[in-house]
Amino acid sequence: MLNSRQRAQLRGMANGYDAIFQVGKGGINDQLIKQVDEALEARELIKLRVLETCPDTSRTAADTIANAVGADVVQVIGYRFILYRESKNNKTIKLVK
Repeated sequence: MLNSRQRAQLRGMANGYDAIFQVGKGGINDQLIKQVDEALEARELIKLRVLETCPDTSRTAADTIANAVGADVVQVIGYRFILYRESKNNKTIKLVK
């Protein structure tokens, strides 16, 4: 579980990131979960976007995907959200205490 200082640190880091996945009218499926899981292992911090055609809200999509891959939701703002999960083999982000 992230504390407020860690969330602020991760929000700042993700500020310049582009969304690497989009959740569209197909919603959340196994393929998307697998891709997000692999991306989190490689990068630890990713940004996703929910399209207007998606049946889920941004918050619902963020929570569903985070639960499926064991990640923390850093922020949900508008149609975008940020997920963080510490990598097992590729630790590049050092969180503040």
